[in-house]
Amino acid sequence: MAVGRSARLTVCASATASAELPQSLQTLVQAFQSVPDPMARYKQLLFCATKLEPFPVEAHTEENKVKGCVSQVWVIAELRDGKVWWKADSDSALTKGLAALLVQGLSGCTPEQIVRVPPDFISMLGLQQSLTPSRNNGFLNMFKLMQKKALDVYMQQQAGSDDESPSSSDAGNGGAAGATQAAAPPAAAAGSGSDGNGSESKSNTPVADSMRAKLRAELAPLKLDIIDNSHQHAGHGGYRGSASYSGETHFTVEVVSPRFEGLTSIKRHRLVYGILKEELRSPVHALSLITKSPAEAGM
Repeated sequence: MAVGRSARLTVCASATASAELPQSLQTLVQAFQSVPDPMARYKQLLFCATKLEPFPVEAHTEENKVKGCVSQVWVIAELRDGKVWWKADSDSALTKGLAALLVQGLSGCTPEQIVRVPPDFISMLGLQQSLTPSRNNGFLNMFKLMQKKALDVYMQQQAGSDDESPSSSDAGNGGAAGATQAAAPPAAAAGSGSDGNGSESKSNTPVADSMRAKLRAELAPLKLDIIDNSHQHAGHGGYRGSASYSGETHFTVEVVSPRFEGLTSIKRHRLVYGILKEELRSPVHALSLITKSPAEAGM
């Protein structure tokens, strides 16, 4: 009886989490959950790979390439009538199938819906047994890049027509943010984010230190938690890829700031991405954001 009750609770929790997803993702999750056999799910992934639309040859660029994947993967986004539509490609049939899942599940969603999708929805698909840790990590990286691109295409379309002042929506692109990015590396090198004694020794966490300094300067947060999840992704390509590389590639960042008052999730994420654009350009492969105003955090 105890086992049956536990199973019912698990199913109930899964159904609740699924209900929070856009309808297109709910449908995918339910479809994969209805296939109990891991090998059957694997074959379903390979079938999905054959359903991707042709990918433009000219779009095989570094800008569209997913970092930290064992195989090469590219994704592009187009915003039409307020909804995002995706195309993807890979040099591996299995990875192509994973990309096809995200293309199918996220196409037709608004940028706001895409930004709000929690990354743990991936576990709801039940593919862990069918994939190696490296493939699972690459799947997460694909998803995080697509969230970022959803923000990018939305803000590109809104450029010039957004009636929000630079102080509330564009602080992450130029202006004060630019000054912060220029000043942050010396602060991190001084050890302010590690030992706090002002020594000249190099920090073991330069990326996290730089992110912390910039977010504090730009957002004056009431709460700032930066969690390095890189050790969970040590098996994927690119981890500690050079002598100067600290291995800091995957983070969860939770920020509570008055700057988020009145901003949508899209604009909050875009603000943080703008502040951390140097880190996102190179060392950081995936960034999960939790952004709240003081009222939302009960402060």
